[in-house]
Amino acid sequence: MSWKFELLKKPAGIPITEGPVWDGEHIYFTHIHASIIYRYDLKTDAITPWRTGVDRTNGLAFDAEGRLFGCCQGGRRMMRFDPDGKNVVIADKVGGQPLNTPNDLAIDRKGRIWFTNPWNADNVDKTETQQLENRSVLRMDPQKDGKYTVTRVTFDTTQPNGILVSQDQNTLYVAESGYDKDIARELRAYPIKEDGSLGPYKTLFTWGADHHGVHRGIDGMCLDADGNIIATAGWEVAGAGPMLYVFSPTGRVLETHPIAANRPTNCCFGGPDMTTLFVTSVEGHFFKAQTIRVGWAMFP
Repeated sequence: MSWKFELLKKPAGIPITEGPVWDGEHIYFTHIHASIIYRYDLKTDAITPWRTGVDRTNGLAFDAEGRLFGCCQGGRRMMRFDPDGKNVVIADKVGGQPLNTPNDLAIDRKGRIWFTNPWNADNVDKTETQQLENRSVLRMDPQKDGKYTVTRVTFDTTQPNGILVSQDQNTLYVAESGYDKDIARELRAYPIKEDGSLGPYKTLFTWGADHHGVHRGIDGMCLDADGNIIATAGWEVAGAGPMLYVFSPTGRVLETHPIAANRPTNCCFGGPDMTTLFVTSVEGHFFKAQTIRVGWAMFP
């Protein structure tokens, strides 16, 4: 079955929609440079601002309790967005140094927040500079007092992007997504050890380059109920073009679905039966497509 993408929101001149998540009733997604979290009502097709002034927030994720967390790139911090309108800073440093530009996150059943911390100069003020000497995946562990500790867990990433925790909680999927021709764009699988550290990764898929340029790797991704990885990748510059990939947990390409956006950014499943896929883009699109796959998320 090919996926037919229906355009729900056209680009409005302000770039980058991102971070779609499902709460059991609505889809929430971010508009990074507008600093807005939007809410989409599946019953009415209405798209309305849910939270404004979120300082270029990118990825979003719900924890098992239904609390919404996000990667605030403009503010270089991790946030919790409470229903009463409060935006709560939960982390802004690691090892005493400011975070880079938190990009995407995944939350496990223990309440640990795994997030990618690359450097995206386009999503921060031009006066900001990177203080950390690395671009890594970090893990936040909840404490009894409601605070979090922040620990670096990868030492081999250069521009980590999309991130997922497998359904069995044993694997951390990470998209390595830089645009340097000499550094591979990869989908990686890291085993999660009992103490929360990561073992050596396995490369599940690699994107190459040609005379037109590098082939754009994964930006964002989600899981289906069978543990497969649905990922946004590709662009108009080089390679096979913009599309949605479906990978098995071992990296086999099961399906590809072209999309009418030059640079798709992220995706999630939603709807009453979790078979509708929602997709965002660099240009600012918001799409939906009916699939025969059933999505999976820890919440709801």
